[in-house]
Amino acid sequence: MIRAATPADVPVIHTLIRELAEYEKALHEVRATPEQLHETLFGDRPAAYAHIATDDTTGEPVGFALWFLNFSTWRGVHGIYLEDLYVRPTARGAGHGKALLTELARLCVTRGYQRLEWAVLNWNAPSIAFYESLGARPQTEWTVYRLTDEALERLGADQPTDPASGDHG
Repeated sequence: MIRAATPADVPVIHTLIRELAEYEKALHEVRATPEQLHETLFGDRPAAYAHIATDDTTGEPVGFALWFLNFSTWRGVHGIYLEDLYVRPTARGAGHGKALLTELARLCVTRGYQRLEWAVLNWNAPSIAFYESLGARPQTEWTVYRLTDEALERLGADQPTDPASGDHG
């Protein structure tokens, strides 16, 4: 079963994020707190959304999808960017991952969004095979870039060329 996350799910979402990070060998990089997740998902201006996959028998959460809206200037409409998709190893193969992606695809179709996008680590062959079995294709002509930590701070400290431009976020 797939359902939209509720505020009561924040602790389990946080736990699942940590499990995903451990699987990706990056647990040391997790800084998000349950309080931050609550504000992001359920605050006055939610910036992201989540869905929970539950075990059909026990009702226990076994996975999640955390996503946000993006925008295509070429298509002129929103899309969904899937930040994280994770199903606990003990629940894999039961259709939870496909059900989560199916729900996000359904949201795209019903809302008129034209893209569902995500990134996957190059070494994650099982996930890549799974995504490709659903019809997803890698965007090999694009390279993802990221600014974080000191590089982000350094660039963000530069003075804007037009101080009147304001903050749009």
